[in-house]
Amino acid sequence: MSVRKIHLGKLLKAFYLPEAPRRSFLRADIRSEIQKESGTDLAGGDFHLPFWTDAKNHVRGLLDLKEKSKLRIESNKGRERLYPQLTRGFLNWWNEKRRWRNEDFEFIKEDVYARFPLPEVDGIVKIENLLALRIGDQTNRIIYPYFTEEPNLKFEGARIGLWIMNQALKGYALNDLRILDILRERSFATRDYPLVGNERVLFTQKYQSLVREWDKLRQEY
Repeated sequence: MSVRKIHLGKLLKAFYLPEAPRRSFLRADIRSEIQKESGTDLAGGDFHLPFWTDAKNHVRGLLDLKEKSKLRIESNKGRERLYPQLTRGFLNWWNEKRRWRNEDFEFIKEDVYARFPLPEVDGIVKIENLLALRIGDQTNRIIYPYFTEEPNLKFEGARIGLWIMNQALKGYALNDLRILDILRERSFATRDYPLVGNERVLFTQKYQSLVREWDKLRQEY
């Protein structure tokens, strides 16, 4: 990952981290980039991807997320702390939403994703691996996962995240979009957190500041 080509969730995390953890986050990213450039990158796969794949397959009815998470932990003890928390958070949220709506749903067959360029930053924001559902006859739900322990996703971060999703995912209405803070069992929508008009400016300013900090730290390596 480079901050100039980065997943939305990791970008939102970096925007709102306190100074010391943010610098640690950026330094880790810089070291990873140096390893990639030298051909010595030995990093494993995305820690959260197997969980999110299982969560989506649970929604499909293809597996039981609790049981699958136990198997994931048995195969990799590094998942022992967070996978149960993610599983509990997702299932509590999902089961509550199902009880609340009690409507039929189906998966949207096409792969829903986007990569949104921000020329002001020379950056690309990746919006991928979404949970995409059609509920009833006409309503869509396009759900982006936020996995991070700290910081939790607050109103401003959700608002600018929903804004860029709306810019990037042209085939879907703003009201279709959600960001799910899995550990807090909380989803964000513009129905509850409406856009106010300054989202592009705010997003761009935060992104530019992050890139400047990254570039400055990179000179130390």
